Amino acid sequence: MTRVLAVASEVFPLVKTGGLADVVGALPAALKPHDVTMRVLVPGYPAVMAALEGGSKLHAWDDLNGGPATLVAGRAAGLDLIALDAPHLFDRPGNLYLAPDGADWPDNWRRFAALGHAAADLGSGRVSRFVADVVHCHDWHAGLAPALLHHAGRQAAASVMTIHNLAFQGTFPASIFTGLGLPDIAFAVDGVEFHGQVSFMKAGLQHADAITTVSPSYAVEICSPAGGMGFDGLLRARRQVLTGILNGIDTDVWNPARDAALPQRYDAASLSRRATNRPAVEEAFHLDASDDMIFAVVSRLTGQKGMDLLGECIDGLVAGGARLAVLGSGEPGLEAMFRAAAARHAGRVGVIVGYDERLSHLLQGGADAILVPSRFEPCGLTQLCGLRYGCVPVVARVGGLADSIVDANQAGLAAGAATGVQFMPVDRTGLESAIGRAIALYGQRKVWTGIQTRGMKTDVSWTASAGRYAELYRDVLKRRQA
Repeated sequence: MTRVLAVASEVFPLVKTGGLADVVGALPAALKPHDVTMRVLVPGYPAVMAALEGGSKLHAWDDLNGGPATLVAGRAAGLDLIALDAPHLFDRPGNLYLAPDGADWPDNWRRFAALGHAAADLGSGRVSRFVADVVHCHDWHAGLAPALLHHAGRQAAASVMTIHNLAFQGTFPASIFTGLGLPDIAFAVDGVEFHGQVSFMKAGLQHADAITTVSPSYAVEICSPAGGMGFDGLLRARRQVLTGILNGIDTDVWNPARDAALPQRYDAASLSRRATNRPAVEEAFHLDASDDMIFAVVSRLTGQKGMDLLGECIDGLVAGGARLAVLGSGEPGLEAMFRAAAARHAGRVGVIVGYDERLSHLLQGGADAILVPSRFEPCGLTQLCGLRYGCVPVVARVGGLADSIVDANQAGLAAGAATGVQFMPVDRTGLESAIGRAIALYGQRKVWTGIQTRGMKTDVSWTASAGRYAELYRDVLKRRQA
């Protein structure tokens, strides 16, 4: 049995701001059939501590980055958790990363350095009640742990660093280095230094025994100057330990046959029932009742996600006879743009600024197509949910979107393989063309139903990818022990 400690800043269903939480919440159960037991180390936010059951103290620090802290092991939402209970760092309301004024918490470096120290202590035998074989670190928030393990010596656990989005790098002024507990030699180009600052992401990428990212295509893209966000040279140098493993989704949570958020449940064999959910979408988003196609968006409203491009296409989408339902939040200018579009096209465009898990399920189960026009997308989970729910994905041909969707071009349709619509280049013209193609395909009911049905039969579970992670863990352990 391989003992893995997953380290992350969020975990579904307890705390979530994006797809990272979904991945961290789904992997433990997916790995069980592969002789891997996984516990998740997560900050002791109020929601985590309130949900933790059967908590027992594993370890305590009199002073961990400015105050006392305790590692508490327990279960919550079916997960084996270790919570870092450090009230001075994590007992605060609101967003996990942002202060009430919308800026990053000024002590984020201190908060997530503490998470890294806790992970390193668990991976280097300093906590006798739990010793990990592998420490699996997710994104920059956990990136300090591989550096700390590296400097702890060969007796430490092996480490894996997973990049969920390289755009978020955990970069802080050089002045914080003395508070990280690393030796002086670590502040170097082959350490945690990044253009004169400290990068937690670089700490992980430089020192982890293996690096993964969340799709094969993204693993290639980040080794290029265009996609590497300044880390392409380092990633090319470490290409031999870099692997792209496509994310899955929790097919119990995302199951249209049993989804309580849907007025009418259905599966691929009863797809005709799906239309019953359309009125609920229309009501929630104040759309006029109609048989016209509904495009959905469930996304952060940011430039990375291509939401500005979609804003340029809304008038054409409506003129083409379709409707749009948007659920998300993000850049204030883009929020205002979508609100203005809803006012301009009352009854044809509906916008809800914010995030609502139930509404995200309803959109997948009642809209006709899900739009994901990202400029870059490490994996994307929205399109996988769309496949599962027969909500046809319309996606940019980048990263995990390219890996998970088969385009409904002439060849894809002739081969009976098409599951969605891809477009490239990622600009207004490309997106407008994709929207027009989707509207045309929707008008061919037999063809559209075939695309939906194939998507619903696609394996979007963690089964295959969990096996690849289990193999990776075994490999890094063998290399560490050699």
